[in-house]
Amino acid sequence: MNGKLLIIGFGPGSADHMTKRAREAIEESDVIIGYKTYIELVRDLIAGKEIISTGMTEEVSRAQAAVKWAERGKTVAVISSGDAGLYGMAGLVYEVLIEKGWTKDSSIEVEVIPGVSAIHSCAALLGAPIMHDACTISLSDHLTPWELIEKRLEAAAAADFVIALYNPKSGRRTRQIAEAQRILLRHRAPTTPVGLVKSAYRERQHIVLTDLAHMLDHEIGMLTTVIIGNSTTFVHDGLMITPRGYQRKYQLTAAIQPLKPHERLRKEAEPWALDQTKPPKEMPGVLGSSEAAVFAENNQKDHSFTALATAVAKEAEPMPPASGLTQLSIPPANKAGQQPAAQPKRVKETAEDALAAFERRRTRKTTSVLLEAAVSPGVANKQFTPEQLIVIAEVAGTDGKITYTPDHYIQIERLTEDPDGLIARLKAVGLTVTPVGDVLTVKACDFCDGEKKDAIPYAEELARRLGGMALPKELKLGINGCGMACYGAVREDIGLVYRKGKFDLFLGGKTVGRNAHPGRLVAEGIPPEEMVAVVTDIIEQYKEHAYPNERFHKFFARVKQIGRFSHEEAKTAVMIEAPACGD
Repeated sequence: MNGKLLIIGFGPGSADHMTKRAREAIEESDVIIGYKTYIELVRDLIAGKEIISTGMTEEVSRAQAAVKWAERGKTVAVISSGDAGLYGMAGLVYEVLIEKGWTKDSSIEVEVIPGVSAIHSCAALLGAPIMHDACTISLSDHLTPWELIEKRLEAAAAADFVIALYNPKSGRRTRQIAEAQRILLRHRAPTTPVGLVKSAYRERQHIVLTDLAHMLDHEIGMLTTVIIGNSTTFVHDGLMITPRGYQRKYQLTAAIQPLKPHERLRKEAEPWALDQTKPPKEMPGVLGSSEAAVFAENNQKDHSFTALATAVAKEAEPMPPASGLTQLSIPPANKAGQQPAAQPKRVKETAEDALAAFERRRTRKTTSVLLEAAVSPGVANKQFTPEQLIVIAEVAGTDGKITYTPDHYIQIERLTEDPDGLIARLKAVGLTVTPVGDVLTVKACDFCDGEKKDAIPYAEELARRLGGMALPKELKLGINGCGMACYGAVREDIGLVYRKGKFDLFLGGKTVGRNAHPGRLVAEGIPPEEMVAVVTDIIEQYKEHAYPNERFHKFFARVKQIGRFSHEEAKTAVMIEAPACGD
């Protein structure tokens, strides 16, 4: 089947600033996938479509879900605010596709639809602060080492870029913006204009114009974009403006310009240009000796004009840096034979150092991994031996963590270069080891210390087949060995109760929250020889069709039918308000 992935940047969030193609792409899609906040911003356009929304840190799940739906032949929109190719989803979707062997000739078509990014929307609200060279730097160190972010800040500040800071601050990340200010003040004057724009072109839009020294006196959060001017940026009547550089050649108030149109692009009118600052003899392969001779001859002929152009340029030289600050200036027009200015060289070295440091950290991390494992003495067995506990302690080590959980296992976490060796040690003393996270966990009772043993082989078979299976969300399968159901299997996502030689099946239990409830009894008397196949089919359907991060009880309520089992809404006496976490 030929599916299609439309990776859409819909701009700042207002309908007026969404491109025509972005709107069309959303309208032609069968499935819409995005962060919850983004889904709400385009709610008017997506009525009647399949909608998959997840929270922050679920970007990989969204990309995987998008690819999965496209593989089924659907047209899938992966939406982001701003531009999909700038801190958006475009790169990640391509990475997931490539891991699956995708090429341009594959059956899935991909289109990236650009949008207006925050640097542009916020700049428009501030005036014209990015009229010259600018860069974006995200201060989020969730995926990028802070050491590398520091290097980039240092390099961008030294190179006099206008800088747009994305993700400047959050509830947990509060130091990064202060560190960024400290670095920038080493290169920029405290009076450098700074614009703070929150929620550009949305209902709660808020704009502050301040300076580098006082920027932290104002509210800055995850929805704020911080734009820091360069050494020439100025403020006029509440607008932040960065000159393009026309004043170097032109008089902005003169009706007649000192340079005629045919003179303005001549070399002598641009003493700061490459040809003027780097003599041809220092650029082997760019100009030959004959060309250099022509250049020198022309230079001599136009001596008088050179004097005029230099005078114009001198008038437009930037102001000297503020006292006490190391401020970057544009490299001066060097005379022939001089070495290039030292500043660009230092910037280049800084960037190379940053990349080298990042590579060292990346390489170092590949040698050590985080081992997270669920450890238990068995599905039915609830008793650890002293030897097993000793091995658990030794495997966790002095730097590891051991957590007792309500899910009938102990969780071990530690960094190690030999995860396979540690797992082998645990298994060697009879322990069961399975992954943790969004996987299937089999929780069984102790079958009255093994006295009610008839159901134990089926519990062990389910654990062997399905235990640790990766799923859209963590899922608990509870099994009780008699009708007392004292280990609470009926409250789990899927519950099995062995009674009178057969199994009763419960689906969609919810163990936590004010609206906690047991699963719905959907079948009684399932023959033991059929039970494993029935449960396996239910879980396979959940794995294949559930949304990322969708709990089983929500999935069951949404699809209404799993195999031959139908969902029925439970009647409640009062409506219970959903908690803030959305679960």
